[in-house]
Amino acid sequence: MQIVFGANIDPAHADPSAPVRHAVAAEQLGYDFLTVQDHPYQRRHFDAWTLVTYLAARTERITVVPTVACLPLRPPAVLAKSVASLHLLTGGRVQLGLGTGAFWDAIEAMGGPRREPRESVDALIEAIAVIRLMWSGEGSVRFAGTYYQLAGVKPGPASSAGIWLGAYGPRMLRVTGELADGWLPSAGHLPLERLAEASARVDDAATRAGRDPLSLRKVYNLAGMVGGSAGGFAGPAEEWAELMIHAVSLGVNGFSFWPTTDVERQLEVFAHEVVPVVRAEFEE
Repeated sequence: MQIVFGANIDPAHADPSAPVRHAVAAEQLGYDFLTVQDHPYQRRHFDAWTLVTYLAARTERITVVPTVACLPLRPPAVLAKSVASLHLLTGGRVQLGLGTGAFWDAIEAMGGPRREPRESVDALIEAIAVIRLMWSGEGSVRFAGTYYQLAGVKPGPASSAGIWLGAYGPRMLRVTGELADGWLPSAGHLPLERLAEASARVDDAATRAGRDPLSLRKVYNLAGMVGGSAGGFAGPAEEWAELMIHAVSLGVNGFSFWPTTDVERQLEVFAHEVVPVVRAEFEE
């Protein structure tokens, strides 16, 4: 699978023009996709789905990915309808990053359910089934789950959008391999020394489910500064490229760059000084 490169767009609304400015810059610099965090309870953030939709409308080529949609606050049938609609409107430039949820106090404060770890994974598995049914193109679909139900709903539009999971624990890694189209781990939660084992768990689960592990998109989120000295990974462009080349050898086939400051300049440096080195390493 071709290696792809993304740029994370900070959803903060302190400067309302910044997200679209950075998104347009990323597209012009040749990035393949944009990621946007989804924390609806964060007062400093735009609503992620509104922002993703706006960025898709203001760009022409680049794919958009919520990373990751907060499932407890986004009913899966409605989320599926939103994703399918934007996927169709943009000519296929949407992937659905999806997670079990975190920051449960904040979720509960906003009216969402509080779930224990096992419950949150159970709910995610049901949600994936609901989303697939809503994208199926069938005339009518039903689903009777513990957390979600469909009672003869007429879905549409049909969609081929992918589901990428933010996953770290053994069970979530297994679910990713069995049910998802992609994997979105972050280096801050899954350091390089644990990446190979986690990637292998995803691949093993996919193989046992009769799926091709090589068909899975695996995007590693990397936060920091190229040439910086603090805030996530820091180092010259050569060290970034070495880290990413090593990550590819461990199973990764995509990266999302999260610059911690000086965003426009960092996007430019990463695109011009890091990406070409990594691409050249794997060109046939």
